[in-house]
Amino acid sequence: MTHFIDGAWREGNNGSFDVFNPATGEAIGQAARGGRAEAEAAIAAAVRAFPLWSASTAYHRSALLYKAHRIMTERAEELARLMSTEQGKPLKAARNEVRYGADFLLWYAEEAKRIYGETIPSARADQRFMVYRQPVGVVAAITPWNYPVSMITRKLAPALAAGCTAVLKPAEATPLCAIKMFEILEEAGFPAGVVNLVTAEDPAEIGEVFTTHPDVAKLTFTGSTPVGRMLAAKAAGNMKRVSMELGGHAPFIVFDDCDPVHAAKGAGLVKFLNTGQACISPNRLFVHRSIAEPFIATLKARTEKMKIGSGLEDGVAIGPLVNEAAIAKIERQVNDALDKGAELVCGGSRATEGDLARGHFFAPTILAGVNEDMLIYREETFGPVAPVILFDNDEEVLERANDTHYGLAAYVYTRDISRAMKMTEGLRFGIVGVNDINPTAAAAPFGGMKNSGLGREGGHEGLDEYLETKLAGFSI
Repeated sequence: MTHFIDGAWREGNNGSFDVFNPATGEAIGQAARGGRAEAEAAIAAAVRAFPLWSASTAYHRSALLYKAHRIMTERAEELARLMSTEQGKPLKAARNEVRYGADFLLWYAEEAKRIYGETIPSARADQRFMVYRQPVGVVAAITPWNYPVSMITRKLAPALAAGCTAVLKPAEATPLCAIKMFEILEEAGFPAGVVNLVTAEDPAEIGEVFTTHPDVAKLTFTGSTPVGRMLAAKAAGNMKRVSMELGGHAPFIVFDDCDPVHAAKGAGLVKFLNTGQACISPNRLFVHRSIAEPFIATLKARTEKMKIGSGLEDGVAIGPLVNEAAIAKIERQVNDALDKGAELVCGGSRATEGDLARGHFFAPTILAGVNEDMLIYREETFGPVAPVILFDNDEEVLERANDTHYGLAAYVYTRDISRAMKMTEGLRFGIVGVNDINPTAAAAPFGGMKNSGLGREGGHEGLDEYLETKLAGFSI
């Protein structure tokens, strides 16, 4: 029983599907195969719950979010181990994600009490204007497999704080993490119908319901750009509000005035985070020609020491990729780059030694001599491949960094504050880390420009996404 609808766990009508450990290929559990009927039932439950929930006090909603935060914190190790098993990321990274996910519950427990309206002066003596902020209604949320816990709280916490009710469909690769999270929300005491979960092996039917159902006021999605564009188009046709956190193609720019060893350490940490399966992962490492040699040497030395394996093994830094399609995409990009003249610094092939042959592993890879003609220069990789591109001056690298349809995250390493400011202002990306490889937090807005998405998650901006603005004019 893996659907959570109207405050109860339910079996689906379409049987179940197996969930696999990507490190071993072994089945680790099952989830119900949901479809249109389950999605419509969950939306109906959210509609019924909305009047009372939206009318509840901010302090009541806050208290439940605080309680969910406490329970999630208490179960952090259980969640992290499940995540490492189901998603594959190293246990240390899984623990970090659980903490990050819990932060959203805490932040929005606080922000729930800060939903303010305003009064506006009128030109008429007998008129008064008041502005209200009210919940948009029923929210449909779709979360990804690469961050299977924190993306749930990053969407649901602000929605619930605002007074919305919600229906969530997790990624088909990681439904078990979502089930555990909804057990926490159930125990925290959210009223029946306020939060609903529908799992599915094939997401298409549920996506169709979410984008066309007249009672869904808003759709929030994290995933690939092609799927996001399709969902946004359908939702727009039905006048639904949308938030889209989509793909990225992040530049990582290393200027000649910084320490190349320090920059290489930072690049390696963020590039291979979650085995490169992160939307803010650097996809193009632009390194000034004068410091390229020590940068590449440091990055190579650190990369070759990375242990590959199951996320539950001690010392593992590189876990499995999500599936065989991810392996095939990386092989295609690497082979294309090598065929067009790139230099293989290290890695470059699937990892199949011993038990690794059972999973979806690819050796952490560095490519030098990458240029604009290669697929990896244009396409998001979503895997452990670091392409190094040389540059000579500021104007050139800014133009090349912006030469992409994506605009989520960018990174700049420099000691020159003037250069840092100019690059931050000139880069067409929603997030810029200056000598900082982790420019994210629950209190900060997260989102991209161009084909990387619409709207923001986190911070007070994340709460705004779930609120309508209503103007009242009073004649007195």
